[in-house]
Amino acid sequence: MIGTYAAVVAVCGASLAIGQAAIALCGVRQWSWLSPAVGLSLLCAICWGTVRLPGGGVTSTLVVAALVIAAALYLRRRVEGVGEALRVGGPVALLAFVAVSLPFAVEGHFGILGTGVNPDMSQHLLASDQLAQGVSSQLLNDGYPLGPHAIAVALKEGLGVGLVEGFSGLTMAVAILASLTALAMLGVLAPIHRTAGALLVGLPYLVAAYLAQGAFKETTQALIVLAFVLALREASRRTAWRPMPLRFVPAAILAVGSVYVYSFPGLIWLLATAVLWTGAGLTRGRSAEGGAGPAAGRSALLAIAVFLVGTLPELGRMIDFRGFETFDPSGPGLGNLFGQISPLEALGIWPSGDFRVAPGDGVVPPFAFYLGAAFAFALLIHGLLWCWRRREGALVAGLFAAATVYAATRIGGPPYTAAKALEVAAPLVASVILLPLLSRASRRFRGTASARVMAVAYVVAAAGCSLLALANAPVGPASYSPALAELRPRLTDGSTLVLAPAELLDERHGVRYIAWELRGDRVCIEPETAAGGKPPPGIRFVLAPLAEGAAAELSEGTWSADTWIASAPYRGFRARRAVVPYMLWERIGPVRGRSECPLIAVRQARQGRG
Repeated sequence: MIGTYAAVVAVCGASLAIGQAAIALCGVRQWSWLSPAVGLSLLCAICWGTVRLPGGGVTSTLVVAALVIAAALYLRRRVEGVGEALRVGGPVALLAFVAVSLPFAVEGHFGILGTGVNPDMSQHLLASDQLAQGVSSQLLNDGYPLGPHAIAVALKEGLGVGLVEGFSGLTMAVAILASLTALAMLGVLAPIHRTAGALLVGLPYLVAAYLAQGAFKETTQALIVLAFVLALREASRRTAWRPMPLRFVPAAILAVGSVYVYSFPGLIWLLATAVLWTGAGLTRGRSAEGGAGPAAGRSALLAIAVFLVGTLPELGRMIDFRGFETFDPSGPGLGNLFGQISPLEALGIWPSGDFRVAPGDGVVPPFAFYLGAAFAFALLIHGLLWCWRRREGALVAGLFAAATVYAATRIGGPPYTAAKALEVAAPLVASVILLPLLSRASRRFRGTASARVMAVAYVVAAAGCSLLALANAPVGPASYSPALAELRPRLTDGSTLVLAPAELLDERHGVRYIAWELRGDRVCIEPETAAGGKPPPGIRFVLAPLAEGAAAELSEGTWSADTWIASAPYRGFRARRAVVPYMLWERIGPVRGRSECPLIAVRQARQGRG
């Protein structure tokens, strides 16, 4: 618990300090709620750029710590409104922190988020473990963006927290930073309205559902897309920003962060938003607002230069990433889904603990899904009209860009990719619904009674759905070892029996976790108390936990053959390989009988059906 929360505080604190300093260097002298997302983007780039230097994660931590100290010194007496920012952002951060702690509170322990629902964390942990050791990995060779992984390694090496705690803390921090970023748009509202709105923009249903399955990459990309839209909004609507030559640089930094989080596909949302926003501004004559014209063109060129400098080191890896399985038509397919995800889920009212389940497959009747979606859709249409009339061009452009990306992936891509596009769009959908709705409901803006009723209805329903998704999150083992992944290639010629601690199997979704780690083979999973006596028929390999003190004996070279025989889980097995915390045992002589172990297919394990 302490390690996870330490990681949350470290990521949030560093992001806020570094992000605000970067915005201040652009000429802004007032606190900006773009700082959380801008800082996280810089953090991804900085950690990835330093984690491969001598010293690895320790070097990254020292560099980030130095930048945080330098940022604090630079911001002293240069930025106004810090006290007001604490007053406004404090309740939002605290409530978001409580919300993202819900999965661990419900499960009663900390561990790997999403175990049994989304197995992707397995490869992220393995890649990060190899990155921390300075060795190559499949993801590294494929050009996979590893900015968040570098942050996890820096947390591990610098703070001494485990990789599981680092990723959990990072995932939680992203949701908190997203809620704070929403204040760039909602900060002028009354306290209760801005707090509720910020939480729902930062944690709409689909984002909460993806967080519940440990999908930190998608939630980070959703934050960056939201912040990019709000950065364009700030650059064109805030009087203090318009004269600044560097007013588009925060947006450029967010684009840099997107590359280190999502590689070149992440730029699709940003480029589409920028094009639509520029086109809408030219159509409606936004030059009077400072959104177009020669000065804006020069500012845009400066921002492009910053983006090119920031992403040039990653260019080769972006080219390599083109061959990743995601872009293969026969690649991920459904992934961990059961079918296409309804686009209505992006509206925020979807009363299901599992976003993959179709209406009617759970306790809630189907009409409740469609009634809530119809209400939210009506509010979305109202919000679009309201935003268009009030020249909220960035929000409208961002929403249409996200809708276009989703439509393209739905038509030409697999359901797995389309679902991710829908999740990235969810905060923008919530923004277009909530900004007009809460503005009309706020007494500060002479809100009407009917507007307040609709606002309460949507906020309560949407918040309930987000909390339901978080409460339904499975939480797996509290620690990670690459042992099973390393041993998997040795288990291809026979059935394997895994003996694991009962607590792991009963309380930490260990069966599904082990099934994924050993996917592609015939695997039986039993508690370690099943050892002894006659082994099951057809078993060639047994994976059993190392006896207490065995790891130390192995490292010292004092574990003898006699010890191997004495500690064998069954008679007739010999020790073949030790990878802490497991020992691989192989049957001596021919394998007799027919194995009853099921084949753990990759597809089956990915859906959590192993």
